Amino acid sequence: MPRAIELLAPARNAEVAIEAIAHGADAVYMGASSHGARAAAANSPDDIARVVEYAHLFGARVYVTVNTIVYDHELRQVEQLVHSLYKIGVDALIVQDMALLELDIPPIALHASTQCDLRTPDKARMLQAAGFSQLVLARELSLEETAAIHQAVDLPLEAFVHGALCVSYSGDCQAGWAMQHRSANRGECPQICRLRYNLLDGDGRVLVKGKHLLSLKDLNRSCDIAAMLEAGVSSFKIEGRLKDADYVKNITAHYRRLLDEQIAAHPQLYCRSSYGTEHFSFTPDVAKGFNRGFTSYFTHPVTPAVRMASVDSPKWSGEPVGKVRKILPGSIIADLDTPLANGDGLGFFSASGEFEGFRLNKVEGNKLFPASRIAPRVGDTLYRNRSKVWTDLMLGRTSDRRLRVDFELRPIGWGVALRASDESGASVEITAPVELQAASKPQEAVRTGTLGKLGGTHYELGSVNDTVGELFLPVSLLASMRRDILARLDEVRISTARIDYRRPANDAELDRLLGGKMLSRHDNVANALAEKFYTDHGAVVKQHALEVEPDPAQRIRVMDTRYCLRRELGRCLRTAKGKEWKGPLTLESAGATLAVEFDCANCRMQLFTSNEKNPR
Repeated sequence: MPRAIELLAPARNAEVAIEAIAHGADAVYMGASSHGARAAAANSPDDIARVVEYAHLFGARVYVTVNTIVYDHELRQVEQLVHSLYKIGVDALIVQDMALLELDIPPIALHASTQCDLRTPDKARMLQAAGFSQLVLARELSLEETAAIHQAVDLPLEAFVHGALCVSYSGDCQAGWAMQHRSANRGECPQICRLRYNLLDGDGRVLVKGKHLLSLKDLNRSCDIAAMLEAGVSSFKIEGRLKDADYVKNITAHYRRLLDEQIAAHPQLYCRSSYGTEHFSFTPDVAKGFNRGFTSYFTHPVTPAVRMASVDSPKWSGEPVGKVRKILPGSIIADLDTPLANGDGLGFFSASGEFEGFRLNKVEGNKLFPASRIAPRVGDTLYRNRSKVWTDLMLGRTSDRRLRVDFELRPIGWGVALRASDESGASVEITAPVELQAASKPQEAVRTGTLGKLGGTHYELGSVNDTVGELFLPVSLLASMRRDILARLDEVRISTARIDYRRPANDAELDRLLGGKMLSRHDNVANALAEKFYTDHGAVVKQHALEVEPDPAQRIRVMDTRYCLRRELGRCLRTAKGKEWKGPLTLESAGATLAVEFDCANCRMQLFTSNEKNPR
């Protein structure tokens, strides 16, 4: 049986969610009113209910993030939240706090968030035994590591395919809390990794000055879809719950096309997990959406030559379009490689290394008229990060998603019967009393045309099996029957939407996997119920989450990364150049200092800060 493949798109609100589904998403994930890992992307129950209704028309799914750690005094609130989400038909919750396994909640399906820090087959086995239905993999995993986890469990694996990258392993970053009292595990990541840093050697000498050394490029695995499918990925996740509709529409459409190509090429292996066909009014282009440059990250083996960071700027610089030739009062003369348009957004890197942008009021060939005072220099490269043509193209409705519907029209003793069947398998039949009389002219084409008037609906015409023959049937009656049967077909599909209930836990397997395990603060145990879950299965909670229990150690590990500064900067310790930098290395930014340590045996890097900087 073919494996169901899911394209999972982000949504900051109901409008973006509906656009994502219209552009090909098989599922969307969005925040609830609280306890989502993007606090700025919360949604009301009414808005989520609206998305659920629209999604289920196409057999698409709605996942809601309740993926922060939860404090003891919030447990009752979270319990009530889950009940409300279950009531409105949400298909699954994305969670990280094991307290949800102990709460009195309905049997809603649970997905293990990326915050669960899933790196190994044993962690995957534990989450499966705990009753999770889908597992989100750490972004750092290679194809081989993904395949090993796929072999270890029988659950769908969800992997990020596009979007922003965290430099620290998912769920194992305490930098925000330790340095600014803002927790990524509470939906308030301050993006420590996007700051500008100086890199110092063991003697305090500045090796690199004022660069965004921890700011990674954006993930783009467009070229790896086939390989990811072969490795066992079933859900392809786009990052971006804070992104606007244009971004989500474009990126979703892009990966819809790529996945459809693979499904069409291997129908015996894969099938789509929802229904419908999208009709785009544009050609998707990932380069047109916000990005910091692209990397496939650790999908494939990494050599010292591979570059993963966007060290010059954490912003989107855009595509290079030319260079400044002359500065005039109120205008710029540029040698352009690409035609520009009124309203385009341009930028350049200033003498201090900052990326500065401006909008064009007017373009006359290679003469540019900025909307504001700017200070580029002759010879500066200009970058376009906003195309007015593209922006206008993406306005309004840019995709129609439609379900194929087949009609069967036949006479019955006292009238006619109309049956409608769609590609999901839903079928409805209605009848109408009417006296059928011989027609004076051919009728079949008229009836087919009437049934095919599907504008303003979610349907497109498949086939019409008309056995009424050359009998007269009023067009007005047939049109009314068409409207009625399509409405009923929608109701049937929504009411019969597939429900995934929470899987039962395997206590014996949990005992085996957790028995004797020592948990540190990096396991993010923040409440009594999460602790109960672990201790009931033999684990020992030695430390609680940093947010609830300050670490008494003098140095606090705040990041654990597969990304390595030495490798990124061409100074890997396995190379001759790596020996030229005297350790230990430190990072400095705005008065804060991070100590850098390297685990070369495992090709890892860790960052530490002093407990003195940890807010109490």
